[in-house]
Amino acid sequence: MAQSTLEHLIASMNRVIVGKEDQIRLLVTALLARGHVLLEDLPGMGKTVLAKTLAQAIGGTYNRLQFTADLLPSDVIGLHVYNQRTQEFELRKGPVFADVLLADEINRATPRTQSGLLESMEERQVTIEGITLPLPSSMLVIATQNPIESEGTYPLPEAQLDRFLFKLSLGYGTQEDAREILRRFRSESPLEKIEPVISTSEIAALQREVTLVHVSKAVEDYIIDLTEATRTHRSVEVGISPRAMLALLRSAQAAAFLAGRTYVLPDDVKGVFPSLATHRIRLSMEAELHVTESEVTQQILQSVPVPVEESV
Repeated sequence: MAQSTLEHLIASMNRVIVGKEDQIRLLVTALLARGHVLLEDLPGMGKTVLAKTLAQAIGGTYNRLQFTADLLPSDVIGLHVYNQRTQEFELRKGPVFADVLLADEINRATPRTQSGLLESMEERQVTIEGITLPLPSSMLVIATQNPIESEGTYPLPEAQLDRFLFKLSLGYGTQEDAREILRRFRSESPLEKIEPVISTSEIAALQREVTLVHVSKAVEDYIIDLTEATRTHRSVEVGISPRAMLALLRSAQAAAFLAGRTYVLPDDVKGVFPSLATHRIRLSMEAELHVTESEVTQQILQSVPVPVEESV
């Protein structure tokens, strides 16, 4: 039942987003794993539409926050304001109080403002003037940034990058995709016809079920070997962290759950590893002249032996 509902969710999103089923599946996987997603792509690729589509399909609240250099942390999480009529301070919640938050052009904000998202992304809560407030358990941050524009931007520090489960890119697509976009959006946006497929409370229940997906010792060893390979690869200066290793486990469980299985296969780990590791590893200065992070992650996948047999 859960798998059919999730497939319905993906199919519903595919009716809006053209030719990006792999990215949509990874986005839903991140949602099930209680992770967040960094979308790095050129302007106009559909990043905002993707976030809106997911929010509507899960019947969740959606907020979009345009990150700029003058944005303050209080603009993200909220603050207490003085009400002259009641002569009391009242809490004005920030846009982070949402099921889906689109942090648009996140690297245009200062590190101080970027850090306003750290607590909310990691602990699903915010602290405003000493008062801690919970966020929706299914809360998902989708942040965007332009990969080719560096003027007036502040690169995300490693601590911030490590809190994004996946880094995805939509890309241009094929000529047939372009033709379908022209036809699909010619008269009206299909986004307006999206109806909720699943509720946020159901998503929260599925997130708990994901943690029960079985992981054998062979798959655990495979995850550990991949993690260690990122730290010992000749081109890598800094490998993935223990937090990232746990994220790899959770996302593999979510991928297996999405496939309708109660156990994780090595292919589940392989399927999520590139999107999880690419933005977390740091190449040496010499290696940056010859290879990319994506090429290194593929080299790691090819070099680490895959368990042949899987017992559940």
